[in-house]
Amino acid sequence: MEMSKKALVLLTLFCCVVVAASSAELFVGGKEGWTVPKSKDEQHHFFNDWASTNRFRVNDTLRFKYKKDSVMVVKEEEEYNKCRSSHPLFFSNNGDTSFRLDRPGLFYFISGVTGHCDHGLKMIIKVLDVEDDSTPLPTPPPSDDHPNHKSSAAASPYSATVAAAAALPLLALSLFL
Repeated sequence: MEMSKKALVLLTLFCCVVVAASSAELFVGGKEGWTVPKSKDEQHHFFNDWASTNRFRVNDTLRFKYKKDSVMVVKEEEEYNKCRSSHPLFFSNNGDTSFRLDRPGLFYFISGVTGHCDHGLKMIIKVLDVEDDSTPLPTPPPSDDHPNHKSSAAASPYSATVAAAAALPLLALSLFL
């Protein structure tokens, strides 16, 4: 293989590592998951309060854990406020939904179960544009008690993927030596 092809392979592998390492998986609602807030005081702000404690970037993944419910992404704030959509952009009701934030801007999430959205099972996520965000990703804490981030490779297929992707350039380099 000529030198320019080798350099191209290494550059491609490096880019894969950077993309994989710059995204996070967050569990919506922390330990409580995607469930109707229990207290009337929390009903209209619980999930938006949770969202405000996190920094969302393009390619981050939201994990929704729930029972007998659903997750919908609606197009407009009006659908979010009315808690209904006849044509959601996304729908899932499998109890363990992953949703990748694929662009900067606002995402409107609601429950598709009658009454749940009206009782607070909804949230708005703002995904930062690359130009708006020059700070590094927060480092997850070393213990497992943080409810939003997966923090150990043993418990996270995402972490294992990042670790494997990080090893790719070394493997590729060894092929050329």
